[in-house]
Amino acid sequence: MSAEPDGPEDRLRRLTTIWSRAVFPVTSTSLTRPEFEERLLPLARLLSDALRARTFDAGAGEAAGAGLVAAHCTAPEALSRSLDCVDAYLVLYCGEGGDQEDLRARSARLQHAMAAGFARALRERTLAEQEAISQAALRAQGVVAQALHASEARFRAVFEGAAIGIGIADLDGNILQVNEALLRMFGGSEQGVRGRNVRDWTHAEDAPQVWRLYEELVRGEREHYHVEKAFYRPDGTALWTNLTVSLLRDADGNPQYQLALMEDTTERRLLNLRLRYEATHDALTGLPNRTLFFERLEKTLNAGEGQRFGLCYLDLDGFKTINDSLGHAAGDRLLVEVADRLQACATAPGEMVARLGGDEFVALTTGPDTQREVDELASRIMNALVAPVRIEGRELTVRGSIGVVEGPVGERSAAEVLRSADITMYRAKSAGGNRFELADPEADARAITRHGLTTALPAALDRGEFFIEYQPLVHLGDGSVRGAEALVRWLHPQHGVLGPDRFIPLAEHTGLIVPLGRWVMEQSVRQARAWRERHGDAGPLRINVNLSPCQLHHPGLVQDTVEILERTGVTPDALCLEVTESALIGADDDLLKPLRRLAEMGVDIALDDFGTGYSNLANLRRLPVSVLKLDRSFTRGMQQFPADPVDLKIVEGIVALAHSLDLAVTVEGVETGAQAEQLRVLGCDTAQGWYYARPGPPERLHELALVDAAG
Repeated sequence: MSAEPDGPEDRLRRLTTIWSRAVFPVTSTSLTRPEFEERLLPLARLLSDALRARTFDAGAGEAAGAGLVAAHCTAPEALSRSLDCVDAYLVLYCGEGGDQEDLRARSARLQHAMAAGFARALRERTLAEQEAISQAALRAQGVVAQALHASEARFRAVFEGAAIGIGIADLDGNILQVNEALLRMFGGSEQGVRGRNVRDWTHAEDAPQVWRLYEELVRGEREHYHVEKAFYRPDGTALWTNLTVSLLRDADGNPQYQLALMEDTTERRLLNLRLRYEATHDALTGLPNRTLFFERLEKTLNAGEGQRFGLCYLDLDGFKTINDSLGHAAGDRLLVEVADRLQACATAPGEMVARLGGDEFVALTTGPDTQREVDELASRIMNALVAPVRIEGRELTVRGSIGVVEGPVGERSAAEVLRSADITMYRAKSAGGNRFELADPEADARAITRHGLTTALPAALDRGEFFIEYQPLVHLGDGSVRGAEALVRWLHPQHGVLGPDRFIPLAEHTGLIVPLGRWVMEQSVRQARAWRERHGDAGPLRINVNLSPCQLHHPGLVQDTVEILERTGVTPDALCLEVTESALIGADDDLLKPLRRLAEMGVDIALDDFGTGYSNLANLRRLPVSVLKLDRSFTRGMQQFPADPVDLKIVEGIVALAHSLDLAVTVEGVETGAQAEQLRVLGCDTAQGWYYARPGPPERLHELALVDAAG
């Protein structure tokens, strides 16, 4: 066995040799095979350069296809064999060192471009030959009386030597003459073709205008027409052609014959159909892909009035776990099995199943009664997923979450429908999965709003859309203002002022809570310094800032806090960081270490919302906290008179325990004077709530502090 060629030029020569050997036997040329190979070498070089070019250029493939026609490789077999050679050997000999998957994709696109260039060049050549034939026919008509024999000879030479099919018929449609090229197209004898009538050549896929144009031509109302038309061959296969039919008139201008020119486009059509299928179907499952599904959905939504649609959007639950544990090959087999089951669920007219990508599938149903049909379709899909899938000796349980959208056509776009289905599917997944949910416009609107807020958060911080309000912390003994809790607000351009419950969870989810929390801390500490500098002891000396669980886990918490205090010149005892009880449940030493360091520096740590979690009182000894903030649920039971004695006993016990551990007790949600007095009697230290003041600007808080001081 000979060694493979070493250099790029040797490989290019080898590719050209294989190409010439494949195409030469079906090419009408006077060149020898080596001469023919030299003719193909520039075309091979074009393809090789395009394959390895930094930017893909389809023009190289088109030029190569046109070069085949210029080299007289006009037979359909020449194109087919050329594409096969390029597919099999271009990447092998000219793609060394590149990304093979990318090179394969480029090779496929070059093949498509070659086919297009081949077809375009052949068409231009055909049109040129048609023009030559028309000119020859006109010349023959003009000199028939003087040189009938010479004219007939010239016409016969063109007629027989043309590469495209030519047929002549009378005005009744009886075929009079055909050339060899047309006979080869139909694969029959001249007698079998000449004995037929043009009107017998109907085909099931004829466009409506084909025979209308024909009737206009034989009546003399038009001179020619051009259409794409299919014919039945004697063996039952389809012959697709570009058909041009012209009217031939006699010397007096009266219609006499019809002349048909046929270009065989069957191979090109099959190639286009194959490329179209590959572009609109999923390679793994064979289902329609996102492109084809959107075409169908848009067509459905643009249907006439009175029509409805139903859509099921399926996402498999836990599919990533299967991929990670068993590998992508097992995951692919699972997807194929799911696709087969889904296809079996949607077999009725107007139903369609597609794969959007990954483990996401959609099923579409149309008709006047889709309200009932889409529910039945979703139920069939859920039932189809019940049976386990056996892969590599294991039985895998398949679960899925489905979002269902149903409604009249014409009200929403395809993108809006799919977005609603996607939102609904995630709602089903959030509810535990393995179920289907119906779309709810209000839930959609909330989800869209959440998404809009999430995407606007980063820019909002940069644009300065956040501001802070302060709620006073009042000493229950003397009524003086001892501090304030900083509460961040978002002044949204469209939605107005938003409370923290609207955006803090989103900031937690996106990680923006860390820079936002750092900003809140710095602004609050600066405000505390401003109060002290301006009003001395009359202003609140402590500022309470909430810490989210995400901030607790951030490695820069201690360093950020120290830098802010140093930069603002505020002592650590002026800052109290509030941490929710739920964030510290089961906290290990690593999580508590930053809080301990801050507490050792003098920063107070408050355990917020105490009483809403497990309230493991034994844990209080190991937590570096100095303040307990009782949840407002305790004060809610004190709004009635007399107060619930059980609530009073619980609060009294918590206060006694806290004081025994040297912890101060703050109560939230105080709304009446009776509540405040009851809490004072129970021994609580400080309180906050609407009874004292609602959150507001720092100036109002200072006015309240001055009033208390004056009192």
